[in-house]
Amino acid sequence: MKFKFFFIIVLPVFLLFSCSSTVSSFDKSKKILSNNYLSGNSIAIYDGINDSSFVKLTDFSSDFIFDMKYATEDNFLKSKVYDCEECYLRLKTIKNLIQANEEFKALGYQIKIFDCYRPLDVQKKMWEIMPNADYVANPARGSIHNRGGAIDITLVDAKGKELEMGTDFDFFGLEASHNYANSSKKVKQNRLLLKSIMLKHNFKSFDSEWWHYNLNDSTKDKIANFKWECP
Repeated sequence: MKFKFFFIIVLPVFLLFSCSSTVSSFDKSKKILSNNYLSGNSIAIYDGINDSSFVKLTDFSSDFIFDMKYATEDNFLKSKVYDCEECYLRLKTIKNLIQANEEFKALGYQIKIFDCYRPLDVQKKMWEIMPNADYVANPARGSIHNRGGAIDITLVDAKGKELEMGTDFDFFGLEASHNYANSSKKVKQNRLLLKSIMLKHNFKSFDSEWWHYNLNDSTKDKIANFKWECP
């Protein structure tokens, strides 16, 4: 009887200690996973999400700077065409973008984003304002932005100051080209820094726009028209 009584007392204590230890271990693992998730270092966190799924960048990283120009009137259209500021892309685009940003961060820089996925209806709205294929992709054809594989970006330093790139974002002139010979040495170095690391991480540049990058093979993805909810 004494043995049974001792067992009855000890067993709940053991179970309590064991459960407490397990919960503590789980919380620790969850915290580590969360940290890896935010820094883009964990492949496991992407499990169960299709590479072609549209996801919100801020759900996967807090290490980007945003200045979503088309959610304001500070753009070449002089019109606000997004209801609110968000950055959605296909998961495969985000994974490569996070890896590129990690490399920039190691050098003391961060990616600043001007535009991400663009719904087809927004593309149509832009075309109504500026029906010129030299400035806006014809929605009949669509753009890589409509496919979730294009981003418009620059780099900022540790103080948040944009690196000198020679022109503003959405400047449509020869000076915005990667091949413009008369750019200053500093501008050429900054553009090359941006371009070399982006190319290394599965993106390709757009010759006439130093800020525009497409994920390789993103032309194969379908044009999309979903809209995100605004707060």
